Amino acid sequence: MITTVKKTTVTINPAIFHLIIAQTQPLFDCSKSTMRLLLILPLTLLVSSCCDRKPYPFLPEKPKQTASKAVTVEESKVTILPGDHPKGNPHFLPVTQKIYALLKPDPAETSPYTEKIADHTFDLIPIPAGEFKLGSQRTVKIEPFWIAKTETTWALYRAFMINGKSRNKDGTLNLDGDIYSAEPPLASAPDLIDAISQPTPPYMAMHFGLADNAGYGADFPAIAATQHAASKFCEWLTAQTGHYYRLPTEAEWEYACRAGTTTAYSFGDDPSHLSEYAWFFENSDASYQRVAQKKPNPWGLYDMHGNVCEWTLDAYLPDFSNHPEGATNPLVLSKMRYPRVTRGGHWDSDPQDLTSSARLASEPSWKMTDPQIPKSIWYHTDTHWLGFRVVRPLKTPSLEEMHLLWNTGPGEL
Repeated sequence: MITTVKKTTVTINPAIFHLIIAQTQPLFDCSKSTMRLLLILPLTLLVSSCCDRKPYPFLPEKPKQTASKAVTVEESKVTILPGDHPKGNPHFLPVTQKIYALLKPDPAETSPYTEKIADHTFDLIPIPAGEFKLGSQRTVKIEPFWIAKTETTWALYRAFMINGKSRNKDGTLNLDGDIYSAEPPLASAPDLIDAISQPTPPYMAMHFGLADNAGYGADFPAIAATQHAASKFCEWLTAQTGHYYRLPTEAEWEYACRAGTTTAYSFGDDPSHLSEYAWFFENSDASYQRVAQKKPNPWGLYDMHGNVCEWTLDAYLPDFSNHPEGATNPLVLSKMRYPRVTRGGHWDSDPQDLTSSARLASEPSWKMTDPQIPKSIWYHTDTHWLGFRVVRPLKTPSLEEMHLLWNTGPGEL
């Protein structure tokens, strides 16, 4: 239910107003003026709030914000569960339209391929269509897609994160010297890549000195990005390649992790073999490690268990009881920033937290040491173990779906 509260203006009779002043005037003549002012202050505020005049006419008015119409998805390749969905940042829709116009035609079928960005490459593995029990609870269907063989590395992400240009808090180019004033993305950036919302510079090194202070080692997974930042990276990647990339849905991620298995891990139920496939508490030396150093799962994907947790698109629900049986690639969206779903466990996790169905919900404490006010929408300063990998659906979705799934964040607090 939505309750509308109507604003009511109360006008005080001038005679009554003067009577109130006359009755309270002796308070100012008292020697204990401080105590009397404390008593009169609430009454003064009441009078000011009830009159038609502005109590502080010399202050500038805040600009009125035009309500943005939510981006809706009419033809979808995913099943978006009912709920209070994000608006999808309609302000940035013109950028999505320009990217959409650059997309290459869909291939007839999936096959492995290597994507090249500047001097760096990454491999993508085709995942066949099928169905499985999500969280061992609900049978869902998955359409064909590609998924990155490894977690996104610093070699790829750093070019997006450290772009060398002044950015506003929302990620648009800062041309007026005020980082709090959002500027029209295309008006402020004639270059499409620059027009995409990108992170403000990190206030500290986001590698946190891990891996014997290897810095932003090219083969180490990029860490500490928010879900919003990871989605914007996918948008940036799409603009440069002509292939549509996004974060995986929770269902896609688990399906790819299981790789056709029904056991606790993709290699079986026995955690004694975990060190052959994953970096976790017992073997990580308290740090993340280079990608693809352990054995892959049956579909050729590395580090699906351990090393770093991986973002999915979904908002977190405690279980899958609201997921329709037989739904095609279900997705849970929310307008709230927390909680969102990560999967796979990480280098500081125990074995039970690395299973194919294990889940971890994001929370505000992941930014606890961020000193900024408001806290950054781009970095989780307290998650030295959080990363992501990208997917590409076989069929390019509608422009509306593409835009929405790049703009599910940063979300409301």
